[in-house]
Amino acid sequence: MSAGPPEVLVLSDALTSSPGEVTDAPIAAGQWSPPQGRGGAYAALDLGTNNCRLLVARPTADGFRVIDAFSRIVRLGEGLSLTGRLSAAAIARTLEALRVCRDKMSARGVTRARTIATEACRAAANGADFVAEVRERLGIDLEIVDRETEAHLAAAGVGELADRAARSIVMFDIGGGSSEIIWLRTDEQSRHGRRVQAWESMRLGVVSLAEKFGGVDVDEATFDAMKAHVAEAMAPFVDKVADETRCARFHLLGASGTVTTIAGVHLNLPRYDRRAVDGLWLGRAEVDEAVARLRAMSYAERAANACIGRDRADLVLAGCAILEAIRAHFPAERLRIADRGLREGILSQMMREDAVGPHRRSRWR
Repeated sequence: MSAGPPEVLVLSDALTSSPGEVTDAPIAAGQWSPPQGRGGAYAALDLGTNNCRLLVARPTADGFRVIDAFSRIVRLGEGLSLTGRLSAAAIARTLEALRVCRDKMSARGVTRARTIATEACRAAANGADFVAEVRERLGIDLEIVDRETEAHLAAAGVGELADRAARSIVMFDIGGGSSEIIWLRTDEQSRHGRRVQAWESMRLGVVSLAEKFGGVDVDEATFDAMKAHVAEAMAPFVDKVADETRCARFHLLGASGTVTTIAGVHLNLPRYDRRAVDGLWLGRAEVDEAVARLRAMSYAERAANACIGRDRADLVLAGCAILEAIRAHFPAERLRIADRGLREGILSQMMREDAVGPHRRSRWR
């Protein structure tokens, strides 16, 4: 069953840049600060443990229209679980990606922006120093958000894809250093609205899990150990929702590179296509088959797959382990795939605050 038209209107996949090669060239001089005011272009930047992502959009009558986008794997949190610090190499890669984001925001005439950093900067001993360096060198004022804010932004960005006839849903966002899991239920005050009933931010993600257990060669025992580790981290959330009722249309709603990869593998895409993936419904057996295919691939086969690539080949099985642990605790006949998340939630929140776009009353609490 369709969940209705998405609120986010994306022009095309061409708007998303490929990772490209990071050079050792110094960061270009010059800072950026958006002029204040309503209307115009809005920007949302999400700096996670693994990725740096930007969306620039303009409000429309029924949501917003993306006019520019950028995504690059930077692995800011590489080695963080072992050292407790952001490495010099990771910082250099990330500064280069943030420079691209700064230049895009400037070129598009952004008038309001929110730029957030998540688990890597929260957890690192030098996270605050890194944020200060970004502010000094690039003029981007990164906001290190807490776990509750991250969970609610994820719900705001993804929740529109939930089956509107379902009264209970488990939504999750598998990140690089943390993973959010959320119980959504119908808000009686809004016909199609949802509210966050319970949430948990697990302090693990594809990067930290792969660093702990290994991600290149993952045998059955290692995969099972990963799932057990995730299940232990998920226990507080399981306890929180023990008394919640699963409706007849209960389903899972997932956002992350893990689930979009599973969708791409299921569809046998010759190259990743967001339009084919975002909003796709997969049945239980289809998810089982796609995960089995991924687990059967060698590292070289994963690296050669157009929907995975070399940069994520050592992370995707860790993501599958997180997904399988969630599915084991919350079995469902359907999983809906979301190629959207924090950035869309940030954009929607800013536009609601400014009363532009669809002028909808906030659905998230």
